[in-house]
Amino acid sequence: MNFIKQVLATVTGIIVSTVLLFIGLIFLVGVLVQQSTKDAVISASPNSILYISLDYNIVEKTESNPLEDIDVPFYNSEKSIGLNDILARIKSAKSDDNIKGIYLNTSTVGLGYASLEAIRTALLDFKATKKFIVAYSDVYSQKAYYLASVADKIYLNPEGSLDFKGISSSVVFMKEALDKLGIEMQVIKVGTYKSAVEPFILNEMSPANREQVNSYINSIYTTFLADISVDRKITVDSLRSIADNYLIRNADDALKYKFIDGKLYKDELLSEIKKRLNIKEDDDISSVSILKYSGNSTIPTAKDEVAVLYAYGDIVDGEGKVGQIGGDKISKELRKLRQDDNVKAVVLRVNSGGGSALASEIIWREVELTKKVKPIMVSMGDYAASGGYYIAAAADSIFAEESTLTGSIGVFGLIPNMKDLLNNKLGVHIEEVNTGRFSGLMSSVADPLTAEERSIIQVQVNSTYNTFMNRVAAGRHISVAAVDSIGQGRVWTGKQALSLGLVDKIGNTASAINAAASKAGIKDYKVAEYPVKEDTFFGFLSSTKDQIKMMFLEEELGIYKRYIIDVKKVLQQSGIQARLPYNEEIY
Repeated sequence: MNFIKQVLATVTGIIVSTVLLFIGLIFLVGVLVQQSTKDAVISASPNSILYISLDYNIVEKTESNPLEDIDVPFYNSEKSIGLNDILARIKSAKSDDNIKGIYLNTSTVGLGYASLEAIRTALLDFKATKKFIVAYSDVYSQKAYYLASVADKIYLNPEGSLDFKGISSSVVFMKEALDKLGIEMQVIKVGTYKSAVEPFILNEMSPANREQVNSYINSIYTTFLADISVDRKITVDSLRSIADNYLIRNADDALKYKFIDGKLYKDELLSEIKKRLNIKEDDDISSVSILKYSGNSTIPTAKDEVAVLYAYGDIVDGEGKVGQIGGDKISKELRKLRQDDNVKAVVLRVNSGGGSALASEIIWREVELTKKVKPIMVSMGDYAASGGYYIAAAADSIFAEESTLTGSIGVFGLIPNMKDLLNNKLGVHIEEVNTGRFSGLMSSVADPLTAEERSIIQVQVNSTYNTFMNRVAAGRHISVAAVDSIGQGRVWTGKQALSLGLVDKIGNTASAINAAASKAGIKDYKVAEYPVKEDTFFGFLSSTKDQIKMMFLEEELGIYKRYIIDVKKVLQQSGIQARLPYNEEIY
């Protein structure tokens, strides 16, 4: 036995040493890559095109990753870029004399419709300079075509396809699976439309949830059709008919119904671009990818500053990680910006479906305090709902895209009861010794809630909802009763929210920045983004374990990975939640 222990200890030591050596090598490689890529972004040569392909990971804000361009085992080196940099680089290309046009080459786009609206607006602004935009792809998804529709000319591979059949929304329900596992999800909520809990307690949509989903996807669809109609000069009624009857199934159909301007192979497309650049057929096209384009901006020298603070991802207690909104971290950032005399105004960029109600309250407080000192505006992304709306409610003004999903003013508690799983399926039994009747309240998953315990939690949930409504009422200058009438957990699009008074204007982050500067009374100012990028290698170390987990989940589960993650979130969360449905997909 001792021999076996020694062997196991030796093997363990070898494994640990190997891992440490591997991490050390990663650091060394990272340092070398970081040094060699300090000037990785490049400017455009004369007579160039800006190449935009969005077939990669797009996040809300670009984060440092020196290992992005090399293959590292157990580390996701997928290329990524922030929406903030996409918009900034398109804007920069507009005034860059070296950039003559944009080559838009997208097939699928992993973004929400509000983010697509923001990019589309930037492309339309670029077109105002009379520079050209040419779109080409072998395949256009609906979202890709929505972007491509702004182009002067849209081309498709002769054997390619274009998807245009209307917008769909799906939700995965897991009650039956949880029943088979012996897990009961105990729900305490406020809000007729608060559908975040439904995937765990139902096998189909409730009538109220179906009503709201039908309402907001049709609102998004109306915007989608209207925008395409303007740029392609096809009536909305015609677009609806084409989609309803699924009339576009190949390139010939797309050309027949004027969705594209021609069928071209790639070599023919390149010849077309060369003509636009006025270069010879045997010359090379000078291009720069939006991933690497540095723009032509100069270093700002203004003393006054408008700060853009990014808050994206799940709202969680504590500091949180990259891609999360930590209540403590974001509130600390707001305090620093409030106390910085050079910062004259703040724009809080929110892209979140919510999360911890307590963390949302903590951030709300800092927004409220900041408003008393200097202007603070909110710019909403794809989502600013539930807890995401909570943290926005106190701002001076709220800007949203027409397709932003917002509202969802409601809260819930979700407590798993695993007694059947543990006792009857796993043979695990848990005994507690308590000093009082409620000593074990919400600390055990091995017993169902009693009627009295459920009543106590319901009171807490009701109290949180009342606080939420009061925060919104004060921030939006309407009555609590009015908030309740449009609350109840109901989700609205930005367009709907504007008419309801939940947002002030339809616009993007640039609109919010302009409004913030105007309210602050400043004209000469610079824009700075927060939080500042964390140390590259600290970020690498903190995310490596998660990257390894995600790699194995992706390998084994594919697209179903996110449902496992959703269940894990529920089992790990504590406290009362204010969030959107966990696994809703709009496409």
